[in-house]
Amino acid sequence: MLRRLAPALLALAVVLTAGADALANPRIKDIADVEGVRENQLVGYGLVVGLDGSGDTLRNSAFTRQSMNSLLERFGVNVRDVDLRTGNVAAVMITANLPPFATQGSRMDVTVSALGDADSLQGGVLIATPLMGADGQVYAVAQGSVAVGGFSAQGAAASITRGVPTNGRIANGAIIEREVRSDFGSEESIRLSLRNPDFTTARRMADAINAYMGGGAARALDPATVRLDRPSGYRGDMVSMVADIEQIRVAADMRARVVIDEGTGTIVMGENVRVSTVAIAQGNLTITVSESAFVSQPAPFSDGETVVVPQTAVTADEDMRQLGVLEQTVSLRQLVDGLNALGVSPRDMITILQTIAAAGALQAEIEVL
Repeated sequence: MLRRLAPALLALAVVLTAGADALANPRIKDIADVEGVRENQLVGYGLVVGLDGSGDTLRNSAFTRQSMNSLLERFGVNVRDVDLRTGNVAAVMITANLPPFATQGSRMDVTVSALGDADSLQGGVLIATPLMGADGQVYAVAQGSVAVGGFSAQGAAASITRGVPTNGRIANGAIIEREVRSDFGSEESIRLSLRNPDFTTARRMADAINAYMGGGAARALDPATVRLDRPSGYRGDMVSMVADIEQIRVAADMRARVVIDEGTGTIVMGENVRVSTVAIAQGNLTITVSESAFVSQPAPFSDGETVVVPQTAVTADEDMRQLGVLEQTVSLRQLVDGLNALGVSPRDMITILQTIAAAGALQAEIEVL
C-alpha cells in the first residue's frame, strides 16, 4: 500500500513546492504602477488661531500681521493702524496629496507646518484655507483642529521639547472641491511603469500577461514600461482588465547591488551578490593616550617652587586575527557567514566590502548613501 502511495505523495509534494514558489513571487500591482493613476500635490497658506501665547511674534513676522489684517478686513474689522501684540496666531503652510480619482465632497488628510517663529501649534485651529495644485487651481479647502504629536514645556531655568510641536496634522481636514477628470475606463491601452526598472522583469511581466490574456496584449517597451492593449474580444472595460492582471505573480529580477549607509553602519546586500576567490585579513588597532599630573614639591626651607609636571602614557593594542579565505565564487549567505566568522562589526564590514570591490573581487555594484 505504501509503495502505491509513494508516487502520488511525491507528485503532491512537487505540486505544493511549485505552488509555494509561485506564491513567493510578487504580484504585478506590487512591482508596477499604472501610468496616470497617481496623486497630485496641493499646497496652501493660512492662519492657525487659538494658540495659548505660542504663536508668531507679530513684530518679527510681518507676513503674519498682514495676513491677520486681511482676514479681519473680510469680516469688516479695520485694524490697519492698530499695534497688535497677540501671540495666539501663527502663519502656516498646508500640504496634502490629492488621491487619484477622488470625487467632489470627499475628504483627505492635511499637514500643517509653522512658517514663522511660533513655538507650538498645539491647541490651534486652522482657518478655512484653499489648497491649490501646480496649475494654480483650487482643488480643496482645509479647516479644523490641528493635532500635534510633539510638545514643548519650559520654566525659569529649564525647558524640554519632544518631537516637533510646530508641525501637525488634521485628519480628514480638507474637503475636495474639484475633481481631476479621467476617462480611464474607456481607454484602449495603458502603460505599466515598473518601480525598479529591469529588462528581465519587464519581459517576464509581458509574457505573464500574454499567457493570461492570450495573444500579444502586452509588450515591453523599455526596462521601465510595459504597454498593455485591450484585446478586441475582451468584453470588460479597462478597469476590469487591470483588476484581472494585477493579481498575476511575476518573478522580479534585480541587479547585484550592495547598499551602504555609513552614517548608521547599515549594509543591505541583494541575493545575487557574488564574491570571487579572495583572502581577507582584518584587525583593529587601538591606541590609548592617558594624561596625569605629577606635583613636584621642593625641599623644605629651599628657594624652589612647586610645579606640576605632566605625565603621558601611550599604549597600543592590536587584534591578532587570522587570514580568512573565501574560495571560488560564493553566494550571499556564504559571504555573510565568512565575514561573521572573522568576527567583524558592521562598520568594519563596510570597509572590507569596499576593499573587496577595489580589488575587483566583488561582483556587484556598491551604492553608498
